[in-house]
Amino acid sequence: MSAPYSLAASAEMLYLERPFVDRVRAIHDRGLQVEIWDWSTKDIDALVATGASFVSMTGYLTGNLTESEGISAFLESAEESLKVAARLNCPSLNVHGTGLGPEGLPVRPVEVVTPEMWLTAADTLRRLAELGERHGRVFTLENLNLAVDHPGTPFATAADTMALVRAVDSPHLRMNLDLYHAQIGEGNLIELTRAALPFVGEIQVADVPGRCEPGTGEIHYPAIAAALKDLGYTGVVGLEGWARSDPDAALDAFIAAFV
Repeated sequence: MSAPYSLAASAEMLYLERPFVDRVRAIHDRGLQVEIWDWSTKDIDALVATGASFVSMTGYLTGNLTESEGISAFLESAEESLKVAARLNCPSLNVHGTGLGPEGLPVRPVEVVTPEMWLTAADTLRRLAELGERHGRVFTLENLNLAVDHPGTPFATAADTMALVRAVDSPHLRMNLDLYHAQIGEGNLIELTRAALPFVGEIQVADVPGRCEPGTGEIHYPAIAAALKDLGYTGVVGLEGWARSDPDAALDAFIAAFV
C-alpha cells in the first residue's frame, strides 16, 4: 500500500557538519520536505532559493500562553512568524505550551497548572488560531515529554495538547503529535494516534531512547506506519531526530519505516 501521507525531515538535526542552507538542500535532494525551527537565525532568502518545500517552522520566538506580558509577546512574535511563513510558503507553524530556552527547558518552569491557567491558555490559543485564519496558515501545538527533555513545561503531554486543541475547535490550530515525546510520557502510541488523529496537523517521529531514526530504539515504527495508512492519515510525518551515525542512513531508515 502506498503511503497517503508525505514525509519531511528537520534540517536542525541532520547533516550537522554542513552550513544550514546545505542541510536544507540535502534533505530536499532526498525528495523530502523540510522543517526548520527558529527562523530568526536563518537567511530566509537563501532558504527560498534552495527550491525546497518547507512544511513546518517555529511559530513564535518568545512569550507564553498564560501571563499578560507573555501572551502579548507570544502573539506579536507569532505575527512576525507568519510574515516569514508567507515568504517560505510554509503552511504550518509550530508552538509549545510555553517559551523554551536553548536547551529545550522552559524559560519559566511551572510546577502546578491551575484551572485559571488552562482557561487563559485556551483563550490565547483561540486568538492564535484567529491569526492563522487571517493569514491562511495553521498553527500546531506540540506535545513534549517532561521526564527527559522538557521538565517543567506546562500543557506538555499529548493529552494536554489534545484537550486545548479540542477546546479551541479551529482548523487553524491543530496538534503536532510527536511520538518520541509521547512514548516517553504516555506510550500506547497506536491507540493514542487513533484518538488524536481528528485533531492532528502533523506527526513527528524519532526513536526512544536517544531520539534517533526509526530502528535505533524500542518503537516499532512500521506498525505505526501501517496504522496511519489504515486510518487514512494524509498529513505530514516528519523525522525530528538525530542521526545515530550517518544522516543519509538515518533518512534511509525513516523512509523504509514509513513507505
